[in-house]
Amino acid sequence: MTEDQISKIILDCAFKVHTTLGPGLLESAYRTCLAFELRKAGLKVEEERALPLIYEEIKMDCGYRIDLLIESKVVVELKTVECFTDVHIAQTLTYMKLSGCHLGLLINFYVKSLKNGIKRLLL
Repeated sequence: MTEDQISKIILDCAFKVHTTLGPGLLESAYRTCLAFELRKAGLKVEEERALPLIYEEIKMDCGYRIDLLIESKVVVELKTVECFTDVHIAQTLTYMKLSGCHLGLLINFYVKSLKNGIKRLLL
């Protein structure tokens, strides 16, 4: 399955979760429900995947965690914020770089219409 095919499934599931729950819940609630829907759709999902930082010969367990890693190909970072900031985008890009993924989805469940809360990022 390609990254684009995976992305479509992720977004379909995210829309379902947002339509059912609406905005205003904690990020952890959306993460759990989205992971459930993605697994139902047949995708391999890793929640809160630990991500070490490796610099030359040094491996540091810095406590970085990807919200959802899908099929080991797509990073999904979830937010419940007024709007995305440059920090959110930088965080997702960093997770993509450290994980070796070329596609990332930044999804904000706080918005009234989820189509306004999605940012697709490519490395």
